Amino acid sequence: MTITVLLADDQQLVRAGFRSLLRRDREISVVAEASTGDEAVRTARSARPDVVLMDIRMPGLDGIEATRRIVADPSLTDCRVIILTTFETDEYVFAALEAGASGFLTKEVDPEGLRHAVRVVAAGEALLSPSVTRRVVRQFSLGKSPRAPGERLAVLTAREVEVVRLVATGLSNEQIAAELVISPLTAKTHITRAIAKLGVRDRVQLVILAYEDGLVEPS
Repeated sequence: MTITVLLADDQQLVRAGFRSLLRRDREISVVAEASTGDEAVRTARSARPDVVLMDIRMPGLDGIEATRRIVADPSLTDCRVIILTTFETDEYVFAALEAGASGFLTKEVDPEGLRHAVRVVAAGEALLSPSVTRRVVRQFSLGKSPRAPGERLAVLTAREVEVVRLVATGLSNEQIAAELVISPLTAKTHITRAIAKLGVRDRVQLVILAYEDGLVEPS
């Protein structure tokens, strides 16, 4: 199955570079491009890509608002957004994740890293390493007042709650499996079920919900 991609960046050279790198993977096809946030939203609705590579800073509608509109569109429920940014300096990445992005990449990403990211997000996974997860949620949750634990998590089994807690602390599936003495596949199954029961899009949103509901606290 071919993974379709929309490139949204106001710099033509950046789009050309990513297009060239992605076309080397036979399972990935760039089906459309956009140079503004407004165009990205319109094009996503017409092309219906599996993945959007979205720059944050674009003329007119920025990448954050464009991401929010794409994620909120009922006709694009299977579309995932990867934010293109410089993590060390771009504070807007946290707002983008809150808006529904499935992860982010720096524009200095290596070719295989780019292709891997597209495949991971297209498969419904989140593009956040454990260390980055911890950093993101710490920044995201600053100044927020958590809900009483269990408000939304009551639909989960005790094991699923434990798995979600470990996900929110930044552990990978393999680390969760080792912690709970289960297989990585079982850990992934618990995460998938928790995502479905809570009605969130992916692992990133699952982590954010866990912090919002007070299941874990930033350290």
